[in-house]
Amino acid sequence: MEYGEYRKFDAVGLAELVARGEVTPGELLETAIARAEQVDGRVNAIVRPMHEQARARAATPLSGPLAGVPFLVKDLNQDYAGVPTGCGSRALRDVPAPHHSEVVRRWLNAGLVIFGRTNTPEFGTTAVTEPEVNGPTRNPWNLDHTPGGSSGGSAAAVAAGIVPVAGASDGGGSIRIPAACCGLVGLKPGRGLVPAGPDYAEYLHGAATDGVISRTVRDTAVMLDVLTAEVDPGGPYAVRRPETSYLELSRRPPKPLRIGYTTESPIGTPVDPQAVAAVETAVTMLTELGHRVEPAAPAVDGRKLAEDFLTMWCAQVAATIDEIRRRTGAPARHFELDNRLLAAAARSVKAADYLLAHHRWNEHTRALAAFHEEYDLLLTPTLAGPPVRIGALATPPLLRLLGRALLLLGLTGTLSKTKQWKDTITANLAPVPFTQLANITGRPAISLPLYRTPDGLPLGVQFVAGLGGEGLLLSLATQLEEAHPWADAEPPL
Repeated sequence: MEYGEYRKFDAVGLAELVARGEVTPGELLETAIARAEQVDGRVNAIVRPMHEQARARAATPLSGPLAGVPFLVKDLNQDYAGVPTGCGSRALRDVPAPHHSEVVRRWLNAGLVIFGRTNTPEFGTTAVTEPEVNGPTRNPWNLDHTPGGSSGGSAAAVAAGIVPVAGASDGGGSIRIPAACCGLVGLKPGRGLVPAGPDYAEYLHGAATDGVISRTVRDTAVMLDVLTAEVDPGGPYAVRRPETSYLELSRRPPKPLRIGYTTESPIGTPVDPQAVAAVETAVTMLTELGHRVEPAAPAVDGRKLAEDFLTMWCAQVAATIDEIRRRTGAPARHFELDNRLLAAAARSVKAADYLLAHHRWNEHTRALAAFHEEYDLLLTPTLAGPPVRIGALATPPLLRLLGRALLLLGLTGTLSKTKQWKDTITANLAPVPFTQLANITGRPAISLPLYRTPDGLPLGVQFVAGLGGEGLLLSLATQLEEAHPWADAEPPL
């Protein structure tokens, strides 16, 4: 199959071609590999090709709703047996996974042909994808800019036409941020809906989840059906699923909705006029579709939520580094300085203070639930501005120098109390202050590509639903997609 024909179809469409015998899984795979070889030297989306495994799989009988469709998984927790899951880290790049993760098993059961792993920042800790070990991934719409993070490699691969949908995950916006940067659909499912097993009960107290980034809403809906097809008997939740499929729910037009929107950063940092314009454009679209849209925001203390989020985030980094060092014997120098500093900051937090921060998640969740008693959805920018340039969020040299000195002297407990550290943390959250709310509260949220800047860069908007609102988000997304199609837009690579 020629690339021009391949690019016309989403994953559901490609699976239909395979089912009708119009193309073979092997032909689709070779088209995807050829496209990757054509563009990935500029984009750097794929960090570990798996062509041998994929060709062997494509030659076998495949079944499932997406049988024969080429697919990429994120190089973070989405384990493929026998293949290293590098997590963007020098410490793990040569450590093979002992077994499939549950989400990979479900993707394989759906008939997908996995042929590579996509780039991610080390341990997924940043909103850009610039790991030292693999180099930066670039936005196909403008190679000087980021595709976002931490699922930046997956988003870049989809935007570049390598695959129509790719594996992703979201612990603080890591599905929605790259989707917004690259003009794609990014749904973060609610807490506990997608299994994290077998090695984890849940990620980050359930704040993080696996999912996908795609060009079309129906691909995202089908993928959610695949990932929630069965209960994980070892999982921590008995999650209530809808009586019908998410694909069917996505096809049902929503009733007129009441939607509250805000463009103010919850942490008080500036919001670019283009991000405001993106929301205003969405408001106009929604009003034309018959929805009631008005300014409103949940009564959440955004600064406190950010602090509570970062308390958990830094602790997770510390635990991850400690576990990897215990398991592999990796020296400290094999971890990036920024993450070593985050871990050091976490070690200065008392266990009681950590628990108090986690207990406050309840306050944030109940404040958002009160908002959803009045409004069906919350609308915000996904990003506080257009995708930043590569390197824009790198830690300043002076702070890196200070950090190295404190690590050497064993004085890192003082780092988190310095003004420079707090300013750097704020600077890194400022471009993405809107996404952590859905993670902390465990609510579903989606980024949709409804706007482009005058320079042609995508800039998505975010919708946050109440508990169990995945079907509503998909329904509204389909309505917007039909009114303002986006899937055929292609970057000028």
